[in-house]
Amino acid sequence: MKSLIEECKYVAGSKFLIAIFIGPLIAALFFGLMFSNNQISKSPVVVIDEDHSSYSRQLISKLNASQYLKVTNVLPSRMDPQTLLANEQAVAVIMLPDQLELRKLQGMSSNIGILMDNTMPSGLTGIRTAIQEIITTENTIISMTRLAQTGMDTDTTKGLLSPLSLQQRMLFNPTTSYVGFMVLGFVNIIVVMMTTSAAGSIAPRLRAEGKLFAYGKSPAQLWIRSVPYAVLSTFSLLLCYGLLKHVGNMRFEAEPYLFIIPLLVYSFALSLMGILIGYSAKDVSKVGLRTSLVVYPSFLATGIQLTPLAFPTFFQVTAWALPLNWLNRLVRGMAFRNGALTAYGREMGALLIIIGVVSLLIGLLMLREARKGISTTASGSSSWSGVSHDTTTHF
Repeated sequence: MKSLIEECKYVAGSKFLIAIFIGPLIAALFFGLMFSNNQISKSPVVVIDEDHSSYSRQLISKLNASQYLKVTNVLPSRMDPQTLLANEQAVAVIMLPDQLELRKLQGMSSNIGILMDNTMPSGLTGIRTAIQEIITTENTIISMTRLAQTGMDTDTTKGLLSPLSLQQRMLFNPTTSYVGFMVLGFVNIIVVMMTTSAAGSIAPRLRAEGKLFAYGKSPAQLWIRSVPYAVLSTFSLLLCYGLLKHVGNMRFEAEPYLFIIPLLVYSFALSLMGILIGYSAKDVSKVGLRTSLVVYPSFLATGIQLTPLAFPTFFQVTAWALPLNWLNRLVRGMAFRNGALTAYGREMGALLIIIGVVSLLIGLLMLREARKGISTTASGSSSWSGVSHDTTTHF
């Protein structure tokens, strides 16, 4: 209990108390506003119209009316696509061939080309869907018109041309907003960096002050010193999630009083991992470099920018040791899909296993250091006794 009181006093007078709230909040506010309208609902495209017919102009109007496309320019003759895409004023070039309308009237097929700049794949969101929808609709309309001219009724014509229709719905993040994964990931990474650095400096600081074993050799004193860091990190995360919900329109369906439970377990696991990483550091200044062992893998392999399912099995299994991996799963499950806490026992159990394993390793490190201290003290005492005996004999 004395360790907890002492650590709380230290935290209250340190910069961590302010930084753990200000840093993530600034990131949540900045990135939340930055990406609040991030989804590219209309990707800019250039159309090369070599037909110059009423049908080509009609087709261009349909392209521009799509919710996914915006025609920024219509060119009358063919140009090098690299020139058109060089200054990033467009992400794709659509080419309408000559005699497009004539071949349509004659019942002949035509090839419409689309060249897309895939250097930034995020800019191509929805282009393939839009083109496919427009071409499919045009083919259906043309075919139905021709069949209707033969005397076939509309329902029979539709049944022949489109016997199956597809209806799809995007769940949980229908607008593909970056706030729910990328911005949230930035905030989580900042908390990971700050919490592991602050908690990792506990053992080196106590060792430098000569207080590491002041209250005994049990690892419980270090475990309990992680409490203020875990509690502050929990409330900081919860506050940031609420800010992202109101500023960035992030989906958050879980009740805060329920979601605080996995947040607390996660923050304890993260704080203890910070203590383990920084335990053997010679001084506090060396702890910051060691936190990269957690920060970088957490950013790359826990599902911030890319789903972990896209990684090889080895990297997916490696990510199991990172607390942020399980927090991301809990956020996607409870907060985004409105799942019950009881449905995520595996994630909660994984965090508890991390807490247990890390606590065991911290205990072993403390036990080894305590034994070394006893051996050093005993060796020093024996040497001093020998010197005294030799001196007495000499006299």
